[in-house]
Amino acid sequence: MQDRRDDGTSPFAEELERLLRKRGLSWRRLSDLIGYTPSWLSKIKHGAPPSAELARKCDQVLEAEGQLIALAAATGGPVRLAQLPAAAATFVGRDTQRSELTQILSSAGTPGVPQTVAIDGPPGAGKTALALRVAHAVVDHYSDGQLYVDLRGYSPDGRPRIVDEVLEEFLTALGVQIDVIPAGLDARAKLYRSVLADRRVLVVLDNAADSQQLAPLVPASAGCGVVVTSRKRITGIELNGDNRVTLGPMAEEEAVTLLRRVIGAERAAAEPEAIRALAGRCGHLPLALRIAAERVATHPHHSVSLLVEELATEDERLDGLSTDGAVAVKTVFSWSYRDLSADAARMFRLIGLHTGPHFRTGAAAALADQPMAQARRILDRLTAVHLLEGLGNDRYRMHDLLRVYAAEQAAAEEPVAARTLALRRMIDWYMHNVYAANHALAPQRHDPVLDKSEFAIDVADFDYDSALEWCEIEMSNIVMATRIALELGEFVVCWKLPAGSFNYLHLRKRWSLWVASHEVGVEGGRAAKDPYGESWVLNNLAIAYRELRRVDEAKQTFEKALAIRMEIGDKVGQGWTLTGVGFVGFDQSQFDVAAQHFAHALELFREVGDRHGEGIALANLGAAHSALHEFDRAVPTLEEALALFEDLEDRYGEGYTLVKLGDTYSELKRPAEALDFFQRALELRREVGDRWGEGETLHKKGLLLGDIGQHEQAAECLHAAVAIFDELGDLRAADLKELLAAVN
Repeated sequence: MQDRRDDGTSPFAEELERLLRKRGLSWRRLSDLIGYTPSWLSKIKHGAPPSAELARKCDQVLEAEGQLIALAAATGGPVRLAQLPAAAATFVGRDTQRSELTQILSSAGTPGVPQTVAIDGPPGAGKTALALRVAHAVVDHYSDGQLYVDLRGYSPDGRPRIVDEVLEEFLTALGVQIDVIPAGLDARAKLYRSVLADRRVLVVLDNAADSQQLAPLVPASAGCGVVVTSRKRITGIELNGDNRVTLGPMAEEEAVTLLRRVIGAERAAAEPEAIRALAGRCGHLPLALRIAAERVATHPHHSVSLLVEELATEDERLDGLSTDGAVAVKTVFSWSYRDLSADAARMFRLIGLHTGPHFRTGAAAALADQPMAQARRILDRLTAVHLLEGLGNDRYRMHDLLRVYAAEQAAAEEPVAARTLALRRMIDWYMHNVYAANHALAPQRHDPVLDKSEFAIDVADFDYDSALEWCEIEMSNIVMATRIALELGEFVVCWKLPAGSFNYLHLRKRWSLWVASHEVGVEGGRAAKDPYGESWVLNNLAIAYRELRRVDEAKQTFEKALAIRMEIGDKVGQGWTLTGVGFVGFDQSQFDVAAQHFAHALELFREVGDRHGEGIALANLGAAHSALHEFDRAVPTLEEALALFEDLEDRYGEGYTLVKLGDTYSELKRPAEALDFFQRALELRREVGDRWGEGETLHKKGLLLGDIGQHEQAAECLHAAVAIFDELGDLRAADLKELLAAVN
């Protein structure tokens, strides 16, 4: 809960009061501008916590640049974050650098400037390992936790992390509700700095490309700390002094110590010169040293000297490589690669074709055309020899240098047709799994037809929770797969991948991923000369624009989809696009325009005999009449929708309509009838297992009970709604918790 002042006000109310005075506005005028009643704003003025939507509207009207949203997000105290990956268990050396960086990050910064350190150096020098070791050493100095991101500045596909997307992830981790995070880099960066203004958070920005990528992610609070790693010296970000460390190869003794820890002290002591020679062959670079040490450890019956001779032979074979450490690193890669079994080597090189940030066993199995059990055994083998890193939860990732090397081997050893087929299997795996997951999230929605896969791929059996978790983790890979489908000329897959992701994207409001995937999907639909697919993805994209409050773009995109659907005679599609245009009318408070579009959609659904669509159109039309205070039209229209759904035995539609009837009778100040509609809706939604609908109905019923003074029953309903929204990961749970805290 927000801190209360002695007079009962809150930091949010105080800042709101200050901004109103600054702009010469009254609380009543603010009420007119944001569409909230004066009585509700009076509660906010006297300390009640604001909803996320109210905070967003106030912030926008008063041009507060995220400050009011940040104050609203601070309810319940700072969110405790713990995003740091584990530090390497066999970390060795770098004592001077560790000590210097730890001391800097443990000290207080100057006002407006966080304590920031930057680590640069060649690939394979151990920058990330040092950054994580230092970060873990100073966590006690940052009481509000740690944020971490791999910016993939040098990823093999040339696609560093999108800063907009990273800010979205950081803001949600910091407790900002995803549906009020603004669109646009500048707006998100301002909100991010506002949220961190009074917090002590350590931010680790790993593998940065340049200062342009970094600048929006650096806080402006002296209480925060920042650790940056990059392959090149970063300029253009504020440092307290010259807090930069450049890593080169390890000292010889450090390199020998690292080898000794992996190989074993007894074996290393038996061949000290061979150990030193091995360290030299690795260029004293940590990445090469770890892989080489594991190679030696897996051949306990071979002398270290013999293995060093093998490495020397490999070095000669690759002596045409460039310098700067690449010779040593690539030599060790090649040495270990040639020691793999045929199936492990093939798996390794095909993984190099996967350009996402991480991958699951299923994706690797599809790439290599292997059964899941066999694929998992091979991945475990590659992880054991440090050619992969296990992330837990059936996920793995590969160092950028290893990925480049693996892709080179794939290009050299796999014919073009074989590489293309492997990628086709992979994107098919993503497509069928994302469809299965999205169906589990919203089984009532109609998805594009998906033919059975021509490949032997593994498709998970999802329930709601596992589907949501899968999509949360894999959505960035879905965007990758969509781009690969476009590059391969698999244009139908290109539009179906984002179309099949819609239920998740609509639920979780992953704006950057939603827009990015669908914009590529539109290209795929056009390239396929498939107007049906193009219009489907355009319609989804328009919904994203609308929810981002980019109303003009939403309207234009809906109109493009509508024009295509009219041209190809897709009347069902027209009905749903007109529904979207109608919702834009609601957004613009043009309820008469919305009613016209819902009425047109109703005509189309009736013409094609789509009775479910007809019922939805009637329910929306009734809601539009209600918004226009045309209650004599709203009630019979909603009753007609309800009768239709009852005739269809469509329990979902019945619940959808009953809630709108409850809303309408609430507006009519007939609470007893409204409560009856809400109770009927609640029973139906429970009957069909519509958990989200159950939560929505409890929410509305609870608010109405509170309005008529039945506070105990209201609190009971709202607590139940919170439990459901928490269960489903719906962020409106936070709004209800604020409301409950305010009335308790």
